[in-house]
Amino acid sequence: MPAARSSAPSRPAIASLILAAGKGTRMNSARAKVLHQILGKPLLSYPIDRARELGAAPVVAVLGHQIEAVRKDLLARYGEGGVTVVEQAEQKGTGHAVKLGLEPLAGWDGIVLVLYGDVPLLTRKTLGALVDEAVKTGGLSMLSAQVPDATGYGRVVRDAQGRVSRIVEHKDASPEERRLTEFNAGIYAAPVAFLREAVAKLVPQNAQGEYYLTDIVEWAAESIGASAIVTDAQEVGGINDRRQLAEAEQILRRRLVDRWLEHVTFRDPDAVWIEPDVTLEPDVEIGRNVALRGRTTVKRGTRIDDGAILNDAVVGEGTEIRPYCVIDGAEIGAGAIIGPFARLRPQTTLGPGVHVGNFVEIKKTTLGKGSKANHLTYLGDATIGDGVNVGAGTITCNYNGYEKFETVIEDGVQVGSDTQLVAPVRVGKRAVIGAGTTVVKDVPDGALALSRAEQKNVEGYADKVAERYRNRPGKSKP
Repeated sequence: MPAARSSAPSRPAIASLILAAGKGTRMNSARAKVLHQILGKPLLSYPIDRARELGAAPVVAVLGHQIEAVRKDLLARYGEGGVTVVEQAEQKGTGHAVKLGLEPLAGWDGIVLVLYGDVPLLTRKTLGALVDEAVKTGGLSMLSAQVPDATGYGRVVRDAQGRVSRIVEHKDASPEERRLTEFNAGIYAAPVAFLREAVAKLVPQNAQGEYYLTDIVEWAAESIGASAIVTDAQEVGGINDRRQLAEAEQILRRRLVDRWLEHVTFRDPDAVWIEPDVTLEPDVEIGRNVALRGRTTVKRGTRIDDGAILNDAVVGEGTEIRPYCVIDGAEIGAGAIIGPFARLRPQTTLGPGVHVGNFVEIKKTTLGKGSKANHLTYLGDATIGDGVNVGAGTITCNYNGYEKFETVIEDGVQVGSDTQLVAPVRVGKRAVIGAGTTVVKDVPDGALALSRAEQKNVEGYADKVAERYRNRPGKSKP
């Protein structure tokens, strides 16, 4: 028997236009506004990420000011073809930007979501509701918000039945219309066929020859229908200056902390920095003034104490990161103890149960299960086995001024304090390196390596020196 066919209509394809061509003069910056960062990511990435989460493809960014710098960032972040770039060489308004953005969609059919590169606080939930409204009604849907005083904003004008009929700009509004508190956020979802027809009809609205997108709302109301999703004004706020940038960053930071508070303990939720791509498993505990950046993942039961900074790190279950550690691009196994004041640099991999103590720096090195480097040590370009103990003041001499060389320390080795291992060198299993040794050649399994000069004691030396200086004028007596 054939399967019954679903009567629910399939969701149409979604594309998104991100309008991001403006200069952002109020930022007072040599950098393009949309490249200014919030929580480690450029402004422009926020609407792009929300659109991609909804399945938008393609995503088209309409760029102008510093287009090459913005294009380079998009390529690095999303890869070749991840975002289609269109140039708006002359900024002739939002209507003109949409017209240019539609050009790569020739022959494409579906719903187009129009967003802005400087509006980072929109949520996936709100944009999903906007797109669903456009799909359900077959018309244009838009976002609006209510504020006590909408001075300067375009007002949403509704008819007697409460349906959206048009947008009126503040300067063109009547006294009655100026008392309206619902404003247009300028964010739309509409069938691409309607948008193509509508932007083709736009005419310049001022001496600068700008084409305003708001005209399409009235045309939609008269043809396919227009509706508004009323959302929080905070969500649709744009970034125009550095003060607003800082305020938006705090809002997003607090959103993220609130999200993780469901299963993570923060000792001071207002004193932690956390970025959007961080992942925290249950029963993680975060201290004060901790910064979690990039794609850091912290697994269950881990404690990160005050002042630690983690970037693109992976931290295994039940690990303890003590105060003021800096961990960048490193992977830490379960049950490790790190710090305080340790620095783990990129391509460092620590096995389970590893101890890395105060003022230890590790770079591009693997430490095996249960190995320890507890004090004042540098380990770079090294492979270190299981159960190795590295004494205080040990360094791997891995660089000759031209290239890097590897140090290999096999399982069970005991490395004495103040040891220098001049790479390339290999220390065999269960070997012992005496304190103060400079290792310049391989050490066999189980051997003791020493390079100390023979100690010589000179009897009575202190008295002889004191006598020599005792009667010299101007010299203090011991």
